[in-house]
Amino acid sequence: MKVLHVDMKCEMCVKRVTKALNEQNLDFSVSLADKTVTVNGAEEDVRKAVEALDAIGFEAK
Repeated sequence: MKVLHVDMKCEMCVKRVTKALNEQNLDFSVSLADKTVTVNGAEEDVRKAVEALDAIGFEAK
């Protein structure tokens, strides 16, 4: 499990993030309040998540 910090500002951001990560078939959860995405999986899954987020304009830290 890896927690990524993602600067999401609204529910629309959450929807965009969720859609992008669902397209990668990842096991994850999103928290707008904490501005985090938790990826459950191997390092490869985390890499896919970071790339997917980057592709839609969200930097994951």
